[in-house]
Parts: sequence; structure tokens; C-alpha cells
Amino acid sequence: MSSVICTRCRLDRPTIPEMPYPGDLGAEVLQKVCGLCWAEWQQTEVIVINELRLDFMDPKSHDTLVLHMREFLGLDGESPPAL
Repeated sequence: MSSVICTRCRLDRPTIPEMPYPGDLGAEVLQKVCGLCWAEWQQTEVIVINELRLDFMDPKSHDTLVLHMREFLGLDGESPPAL
């Protein structure tokens, strides 16, 4: 199993077992995020969807969720929220 220095926890940990999204976004997550932090995001994702009452019939909801995911995982070079 390969490993990655994760953008969220900054530790060298095993990668996500499979690409989580299609396209460039999925490739970026796969290359930059460890499996443990991805699992944390999956739990947080449900909370974000419910708290913001995202409606995925509206394309803006997907964009909003991706913005929250990128922030949570530290994909934009900013420090992610404290662990």
C-alpha cells in the first residue's frame, strides 16, 4: 500500500484505497490526503450537508460541499482546522 504526506494531518500515512471522485478533484484528493483524514471528512460531510441543508438538485450545493471539503482537508494550501 502506498503512503502520502497528508495535507490535513501532515503525517506520512496510507493513501485512500480508491479514487473518491472522478476527474482532477479525485486525483488531487488521492495524491494529497491520507485514508484516516478522508474517513474523517466522510463523517463531517454528512454534518455539512445537514447543517447547510444542501439540496443536490441545485448545482451550487455540490460546489458548496466541495469548498467545505477543500477547506477541511487543507487542499488549497491553507491550514486546515485543528485536529
